[in-house]
Parts: sequence; structure tokens; C-alpha cells
Amino acid sequence: MPRANRHHLPGCVWHITHRCHDRKLLLKFARDRKRWIRWLFEARKRHDLTVLNFMVTSNHIHLLVVDGEDMEAIPRTMQLAAGRTAQEYNLRKQRRGAFWEDRYHATAVESGEHLRNCMAYIDLNMCRAGVVSHPEQWECCGYHEIQTPRQRYRIVDREQAARLLGYESPDALATAQEEWIRTRLATGNRRQTQWSESVAIGSESFVRSVQQ
Repeated sequence: MPRANRHHLPGCVWHITHRCHDRKLLLKFARDRKRWIRWLFEARKRHDLTVLNFMVTSNHIHLLVVDGEDMEAIPRTMQLAAGRTAQEYNLRKQRRGAFWEDRYHATAVESGEHLRNCMAYIDLNMCRAGVVSHPEQWECCGYHEIQTPRQRYRIVDREQAARLLGYESPDALATAQEEWIRTRLATGNRRQTQWSESVAIGSESFVRSVQQ
């Protein structure tokens, strides 16, 4: 799978989106969404990747990660999770052909307020689609790990997420997450294409530095 056009920027947060081929609903079954999450967990272990949030919908995924020292960690994570999910699906369905779009898209996100907005945008994806009324009703997302951390098979780094978002603890992050979800559900929850199309989102100086 060709990787996205992106540079290695240690410490940078990336919002990654990857769509199924022709926007087909190839992830409409929970078993396939859960397999992608299982391979994300395996990739996180192999490549020591910091994951801040994720969402698996019926035809695309969102992944929020931090660039580390290994410049191959993110592309290898995407290759493993996407490749194995597609392989297992095609084998089960006796199907041939592309499962994913050729490239995933990566948008750099500045820490702080911009990152909080990105987290909220990811959390509310299935609410915007009209499938659920609250993220708690959609199993395949990082919301549940932020609210109630797993003892095993943990993917989201709550401590790092809290630090980058400016909260004193993971519990404070969980409280804030509930507040931003409640606020956005009450005031409007429209699709915002910049999160999946822009090179970078943040202050003018941050965007300029990423572009350069």
C-alpha cells in the first residue's frame, strides 16, 4: 500500500483517515471493525506507537497518533492494520480486489485547543452519520478507553493524551471529553472537511512550519 505524502516530524500529532475503496461499506460488520482494532493493537506494540484516539466506521477509519523517533512506525502501522483486515475480509468473503483507497491522508494537528477539536470531531463521527446519538453507543472507538481504561489490550495512551490536551490527569481528560461531546451535540455537529483534507491545522506559525 503506498504511504501518504508526509514527512517525519517527531513529536507531531497526526490525524489519519483511510477510506474503503469507492467508499464501500466494507467495515459494516462489527467483526471486521474489531479485527482492524486488533491489528492496531498489535501494530502499537510492535512499533511503540502512541495512539491518542481512534474511530472505525462502516467505510473509513480515523486514527490520532504521535510521531515518534521511528520514521516508519506510522506507515508500518497503517500497512499492518489495513493489510491484515483486508486479507481476512477477502478470504472470508472469497473476494478479490481493492479493500482500501490507495493512500491514507495525514493532517498535522497542533496541541491544545486544536487537538481538542480534533478529538471531538473523531468522537462524534457516527453521531454525524445519524447512526448513534452518543459515542458510548458505538463500540469501535477510543471513547470507551478514555472513559474506562482497559486492563488488557489497551490502545489509547490516556496519560499522553491528557498532557498534550493540557489536562492534569487522564481522569480530568475523561471529564472534559464528556463536556465537549455534550456541548457539540447541543450546538451543532457538522462535518468539517479540513480534518481529513488539510496538510496541517493549528496556529498560523504551526501550519507554516509543517508546510515548510
